[in-house]
Amino acid sequence: QKVIVTGAAGYVGSHVTYVLQKTRRYKVISLDNYHNSHPEVYKRLEQIARDELPVNPSVQDIESTKIEYHNVDLTDEASIRAVFDKYGKGGIWGVIHIAAWKAVGESTRIPLTYYRNNVSSTITLLQLMDEFDCTRIVYSSSATVYGVPPKIPIPESTRLQALSPYGNTKIVCENIIKDLCASDPQRWRGLSLRYFNPGGAHPSGLIGEDPVGRPNNLLPILAQMAVGRIEPKLSVYGNDYPGTPDGTCVRDYLHVVDLAAGHQLALDALSDSDNSKVFPPGTDNYYKAYNLGRGQGVSVLQMVEAMRKATGCDYKVEIVGRRKGDVPDLTADPTLAEKELGFKAPQSLEAMCRDLWNWQSKNPNGYRV
Repeated sequence: QKVIVTGAAGYVGSHVTYVLQKTRRYKVISLDNYHNSHPEVYKRLEQIARDELPVNPSVQDIESTKIEYHNVDLTDEASIRAVFDKYGKGGIWGVIHIAAWKAVGESTRIPLTYYRNNVSSTITLLQLMDEFDCTRIVYSSSATVYGVPPKIPIPESTRLQALSPYGNTKIVCENIIKDLCASDPQRWRGLSLRYFNPGGAHPSGLIGEDPVGRPNNLLPILAQMAVGRIEPKLSVYGNDYPGTPDGTCVRDYLHVVDLAAGHQLALDALSDSDNSKVFPPGTDNYYKAYNLGRGQGVSVLQMVEAMRKATGCDYKVEIVGRRKGDVPDLTADPTLAEKELGFKAPQSLEAMCRDLWNWQSKNPNGYRV
């Protein structure tokens, strides 16, 4: 089945592409404009797929290692249409929509740009999907939709109340997809995946996280410090948060390959075969949202220590004042995804740090050789 993955050259997207290729049931068509990613990733994905082929691969097996990719900006209707036109009505079975701008701080400064890139583009994509009878969507949402949650761990039933324009764009897109599925339950199926904090990399070290410019997230910052790309002095924003192990913020980290496997499970659940766990018989709205996390909180200082063990880097930590908008604790309750999708995130924090360091030490400048 042909599946579009938007943002397939990015960190999460490349690992989702890897997992889909591995099934040899899905043919990936990538749409990406390389705003925060690198086209070099496709060659490496194809190499990984070839390395994992069975001993006597069939023609179909060999074909499954190839990725079709298009340089497409999702705000440009004509260039998305060209891809759908190529396959005609019903030619593309589903979409995993990952592409988005995702810097919380930046979104507070340029909210309109975020609404254009994250919301307008999603509407354009859904309109074309509707026109071309491609009515299965897995949407990449985020734990930021919960704002400051009233209880930890966070169940999906928690009221959505994001604290930033970025988080709000995710809520808006979730609601659009939910409304679309409700409007035409004979045709539409949609799942939103609320990620917590992905980390690590494919164990080969061929693909990994390589943000354009200075990273915003803790793990790539620590990895780049360890290879000397950034001075190893880390500002930690606040150590006086009550209820956390050491006063620093707590996040739920999961291995990016486990997160990617969750996308495949979601896609499988949208097929017309056995999805009664997700959509019980008699349901009139084929839309659901799931948390993807491990259900284990890790503080900033605990993560620094785990990365110190993995890399041997002597990080210098400086405690500075709290940062506006930081949430003390975002730990998932992943029970629903485990029960209904069969989702698991078995890989440990140590494995995540080991694989991240394997990627970064082999690729000190990321994809830029």
